[in-house]
Amino acid sequence: MPAGLIALALGGFGIGLTEFVIMGLLPEVATEFNVSEAAAGWFITGYALSVVVGALLVTAAVTRLPRKPVLIGLLVLFIAGNFLCAIADSYQAMIVGRVVAALCHGAFFGIGSVVAAGLVPANKKAGAIAIMFTGLTAANVLGVPFGTFLGQNLGWRSTFWAITIIGVAALVGIAVMVPRANDDAEANSVRGELRAFASGQVWLSIVVTILGFGGMFGAFTYIAFTLTDVSGFDPHAVPWLLVLFGAGLFVGNIAGGKAADKSIDKALVAILAGLVLVLVFFALTAASPVATLFSLALMGGFGFATVPGLQMRVMHFAAAAPTLASGANIGAFNLGNALGAWLGGVTISMGLGYTSPIWVGATITVSALLVMIGAASAARRGEAARLASAHKAAPDVGRDPAAVPAP
Repeated sequence: MPAGLIALALGGFGIGLTEFVIMGLLPEVATEFNVSEAAAGWFITGYALSVVVGALLVTAAVTRLPRKPVLIGLLVLFIAGNFLCAIADSYQAMIVGRVVAALCHGAFFGIGSVVAAGLVPANKKAGAIAIMFTGLTAANVLGVPFGTFLGQNLGWRSTFWAITIIGVAALVGIAVMVPRANDDAEANSVRGELRAFASGQVWLSIVVTILGFGGMFGAFTYIAFTLTDVSGFDPHAVPWLLVLFGAGLFVGNIAGGKAADKSIDKALVAILAGLVLVLVFFALTAASPVATLFSLALMGGFGFATVPGLQMRVMHFAAAAPTLASGANIGAFNLGNALGAWLGGVTISMGLGYTSPIWVGATITVSALLVMIGAASAARRGEAARLASAHKAAPDVGRDPAAVPAP
């Protein structure tokens, strides 16, 4: 395994931690700033929307720059944002810190995906992207439970101080382990990168990303309230329960990458269908502590198994200029995050209870599955038309042995 993949995963760990750890600390932060659950949800929604902005604008701004220095600069921004969160003295200041930290997120994973794919042979690209995203899954398996435990016992600010330190360590890792040779990759102008969006399949992939991830996060954003108020777990058990979700993410990410290296579209259809079933089961059985344990692990597994395939699909259909499209798809993941969190908050505010976000997630995921089936069908028709056109363009191939291409 290239050492650069480990460095990228380390960076992903830090960024994943700052994105997800707030979910386990949402009750404590809401109490500190004296705001409602829905208002506290904006620490998640605001972060996600800022990721979308950063994924597009920041990636476009740096697309012609050497990738390694860009990754280092993005981690500096990440460190600054978490430092602001650690010292925030008001709800508004906390929002600002979350926004600053989020601006690096989309560009880091978008550019990092291109770098990761460039470090391995063609038949291992989705797997390489999965390894980079292992940082996100490790953040959930190890970082989020520990960060939640730390925040509950030493105050939630201690968690953000710890994330700031991890950000510094990740920066050093990128500086030392990612080869500068990758900077020699052919650069495209912003106009050239924008040409990738002429592909309808790129847009369909982005829509599936928004809906697929929105479904999972519609269910997961308010999970701390679901676990305590519906399933009946003690609040101090939440960090350890999140280990199950994180373990599911870890396994699902690796398995999803391997499946996507065999067939991206088949893998995504199967995974999204599985996620729908898991979310419906969770919504129906959330009052059962035992069933909830299984649901948490399966929701994480199926939810994150989509990530390598969705990222690779966008890069495949934007192969000539993948950087901005890759960054846009990272933004799409977080736009889905924001959509799911917002809709979940709406249903809670309507008094529909803490299982209502899970039903929202299931509904959104059904939409993702339908779009994915349509996209896969259109891709098959397009490939068949391309092969037929190529055959018609060379009708005499086979008559002259000299004209037959080498295998």
